[in-house]
Amino acid sequence: MVSEMKFYKTPAPHSVGHNQVSVMMLTVMLALIPGMLIQTWFFGWGVIINVIWAMMIAAGTEALILKWRDRPIVPTLLDGSALVTGMLLGLAVPSIAPWWITFTAVTFAIVFAKHIYGGLGYNPFNPAMVGYVLVLISFPLQMTAWLPPKELLSHPFGFMDSLSMIFSGHTIAGFDATTLRTGIDGFTLATPLDKLKTDLGAGFMTSESMQNEIFGNFAGKGWGLVNLGYLFGGLFLIGRKVIGWQIPVAMLATIFILSVLFNMITPNGYTPTMIQLFSGATMLGAFFIATDPVSAATSPRGRLYFGIGIGILIYIIREFGGYPDAVAFAVLLMNLAAPTIDHFTVPVSYGHRKTVEPIEEGDNV
Repeated sequence: MVSEMKFYKTPAPHSVGHNQVSVMMLTVMLALIPGMLIQTWFFGWGVIINVIWAMMIAAGTEALILKWRDRPIVPTLLDGSALVTGMLLGLAVPSIAPWWITFTAVTFAIVFAKHIYGGLGYNPFNPAMVGYVLVLISFPLQMTAWLPPKELLSHPFGFMDSLSMIFSGHTIAGFDATTLRTGIDGFTLATPLDKLKTDLGAGFMTSESMQNEIFGNFAGKGWGLVNLGYLFGGLFLIGRKVIGWQIPVAMLATIFILSVLFNMITPNGYTPTMIQLFSGATMLGAFFIATDPVSAATSPRGRLYFGIGIGILIYIIREFGGYPDAVAFAVLLMNLAAPTIDHFTVPVSYGHRKTVEPIEEGDNV
């Protein structure tokens, strides 16, 4: 008798055993360190302070939810997934973001984006990006208060200043966020992507906007090297086979192709390709966020489509939307599409047909 085979996407990550998940998460955290250290060098000790604070909140929230759900606490905490979520959020928020921004983002990510669906392996959306988008939309002023690179700061800014700024709202000397963001030229500085988007919207050409000191010689002062750090970390993950190459390559190639095409059509009218690739959260998103084994597509061909979709959305939102950096929105939108992508791209088991023609009357069965 002919029967129809049904295929189900099993919960991810697709690793066997608690130890393998723990090793994978530890490897991801180690790969994040080069980019984190470079980010700290250019944007202050607040980067590391936020990462530690976020990881503490993530572990504490996870433990409380597990206790409330009557689930084993220690084995689940040791899988490292909550710590990775905290680390990603600590890196994603501005280095001088108030403590309650990080607290809100992390607790929402753990409670509502992870455990409300059943925990690791069942969440349809990337928890870190859900928490990030919540605070980005709710508190845009605090979430866009990025410091300029340290060589452009008009006031000295050390470890105790970072600590005081995060937990009290001002430095030891009494400077607030607006004062700190004022560069040596007396103007409040933004990120390269934000600066370009604002200037292009005001009618300036790209070449005019890039005369600003925030750009430097390579994708923005500080930002280019930060993205290189995350690129090297991502290549390390691919080399260790922790992630596949398909999503990062498809995403970055799509951004590259679209950027080149639009800049060919309208020179000086769009963000340059190097800034598209090496500014903002591009490399962090490509290798550490879009490749989340739970919420991304799982088949090799599906990962290519998934990465292409993220790349298209990032470019559209950056150039024509309301946000200068669009990684979080693009990833979450493609998380919605991941089950459909898998449905049409997961290979059929050997010996079975993907579709079955209806049985006509009189056929032998």
